Amino acid sequence: MDPEGACLARAYRAALKPDHLKPVTGASEARGAVEAVWRMESARIVGALARYTGDFALAEDLAQDALGEALVSWSVDGIPAQPAGWLLTVGRRRAIDAFRRRAARDERYAALARDLDDETPGADVLFNPDAIDDDVLSLMFISCHPVLSKEARIALTLRVVGGLGSEEIAKAFLVPVATIQARITRAKKTLAAVHVPFAPPEPHELGERLSSVLQVVYLIFTEGSFASGGDEWMRVDLAGEALRLARVLVRLKPEPEAFGLLALLELTAARFPARLDSSGHPVLLEDQDRRRWDRSAIRRGRAALARAVASGRGLGAYGLQASIAECHAVAPSVEETDWPKIVVLYEALGRLAPSPIIELNRAVAVAMAYGPEDGLAVVDGIDSRRELSGSHLLPAIRGEMLTRLGRRNEARSALLHAVTLCGNAAERAVLERKISELGGPQGQNASP
Repeated sequence: MDPEGACLARAYRAALKPDHLKPVTGASEARGAVEAVWRMESARIVGALARYTGDFALAEDLAQDALGEALVSWSVDGIPAQPAGWLLTVGRRRAIDAFRRRAARDERYAALARDLDDETPGADVLFNPDAIDDDVLSLMFISCHPVLSKEARIALTLRVVGGLGSEEIAKAFLVPVATIQARITRAKKTLAAVHVPFAPPEPHELGERLSSVLQVVYLIFTEGSFASGGDEWMRVDLAGEALRLARVLVRLKPEPEAFGLLALLELTAARFPARLDSSGHPVLLEDQDRRRWDRSAIRRGRAALARAVASGRGLGAYGLQASIAECHAVAPSVEETDWPKIVVLYEALGRLAPSPIIELNRAVAVAMAYGPEDGLAVVDGIDSRRELSGSHLLPAIRGEMLTRLGRRNEARSALLHAVTLCGNAAERAVLERKISELGGPQGQNASP
């Protein structure tokens, strides 16, 4: 279990005791217990309520209502021995009440109100042991439905599957809370309008729908590992949430590309401990102490990659990226990395999923394998097509290659341009340090 998950597990266990109730001294303790239970069980709770009511949007609202009631009740009566079951029971009863209120004006709700009878034997048993995996999987596929925008899929997945609050999501993506709340509200309305059923996709839909889920998890992880804005270079909590979702997904849907994504995330996250120094400043790959890399994460990542390879169906885009990450993970140093193999892998990745970012990464690998002049030629080709004109990455990499070629004035100009385009304060500091090391107007200490 990852460290964050372990902390949540301890908090969850602390909310329980062998007998039925644990006395609570106030609202703060109740809030801590509610947050811990929700973070660990939100997907199961919302999924069970969605299966019970047949209404995804309503299920999420019912779960939130149950949380509000728990904050009041648990601070007075104590934390129940089965907190998730308590929340489900409250959610179910609120569903019955809502359907009964609407029954007078809607025949569909009248039928549901009859079916969801409070006295029906077994009505309290919402955690069907044979249906839990399907519940969570269905929840993931609905949250990542292609009918939603990319931004809405990310927000909804983090909210209903990850258990994050609107404030947490807004902070992670540096947008106002109201923006996240509006995205979630619109997403639920869109899903209701197109009548998306609460169920795993049909076999003929699986490829597209699974691709959407994988993309959302990948985007969440990417934002966590390379923050696009703000002062922090990484948002480890956000990346950790994506890693947790990837682990859940491969357990529920052990497809090769899902294993490829998990391998990529594990192998990338393995380097996190070495990416910041003791003062919290970024440390680039060539300067990292590889003894600090997480060897357990590397073993997990390589095992997941082996599962993807063993399928015999070929590596997809995530599997190829994981193979590149594996080359870094097993290399003793930057100089001893198998750069020619990485070039070949990027060429394969570019054919499978063409992208100027992939081509730019290939340029870096070419420079490392065959020299900066060859790498710069690839960068010039990208620049001539104006494919990354608004990104700081291209001038930053150009500046690095020009520095290696001894073309210091051109390198300084490229890096200064990269600074103007970079939205992340920590990454800007790295670029400014490189400019300073070049000497000249931004730093007179370096030799000419």
